[in-house]
Amino acid sequence: MALGTPESDQRGLRESNPGLRAVIVCSLTIVLMAVDSRSEMLIDVRRLLAAAAYPVQVLIDSPVAVGRWLGESLATRSQLSTENAALRQQILEQSGQLQRLASLAKENARLRALLESTAKISDRVLVTEIMSVDMNPFRHRVIVNKGTDDDVFVGQALIDADGVVGQITRDRVFSAEAILITDAEHALPVEILRNRLRSIAVGSGQLDQLSLPFLPRNADVVVGDLLVTSGLGGTFPAGYPVGTITAVNSTTGEPFLDVTARPQARLNRIREVLLIWPGDPMPIEAESEAPVQGAPGPAADATAAAEVSP
Repeated sequence: MALGTPESDQRGLRESNPGLRAVIVCSLTIVLMAVDSRSEMLIDVRRLLAAAAYPVQVLIDSPVAVGRWLGESLATRSQLSTENAALRQQILEQSGQLQRLASLAKENARLRALLESTAKISDRVLVTEIMSVDMNPFRHRVIVNKGTDDDVFVGQALIDADGVVGQITRDRVFSAEAILITDAEHALPVEILRNRLRSIAVGSGQLDQLSLPFLPRNADVVVGDLLVTSGLGGTFPAGYPVGTITAVNSTTGEPFLDVTARPQARLNRIREVLLIWPGDPMPIEAESEAPVQGAPGPAADATAAAEVSP
């Protein structure tokens, strides 16, 4: 008795083995992962795929954007009037503060000119919106809607209205990926504003906590100290708020303190952030003004030299 017909044998040959397909796909995946980790051959491919997937990200984000637009459009007139009045008062207060800051900036420029120093021009900023957040609880990454088409570059700093948010890790054509300062793989050079003590703020993996693991036991640090960027490393401009010290613990036998801080930026609520292009140093020429009282001049230098000479 025949176990099969020629037609059944041909049908069996035409059907591929699902297990063999899985093995082939897994092998190709492992090869691509190895090539991607050891070389930069797939960077352009990844960038093209990210550009192709950008419309899908926009489409996924569109319901939230439409809902937010409807909520803003349906706001009552009284709420808008109250908000408008509060914003007008805030603009008036900030305008007064800006006038004072402008005066201080000009005074600082004059003093730098007297010392033949350099001054730093204002940082260029660009408002960008967060499109999506990494769902992995161990990865604090976000996608913003600005990319290389807007001159975004890898390593660029992000801030919000309160402090430092993170930095760009992958630049794409129309979007970019950023890592938050609380990610466990992120480290940021900081200094304590009170005494200029420098250290490194490391992400703890929690959105409300930073760690400073490299402060010695005799370090002058107290709860409430404000951390700002030190400017070392060239990634983050100096002077931007990073966080506030919340706990300082000392363990017997350990050479370093156990210091934790709370980020200034509201990382679990941010929607819009600022991309920063650091300003380049530029020389400032001394202005033709009357000499400052008490400032050293040629006559003072000659008098000092006469007093020092035997």
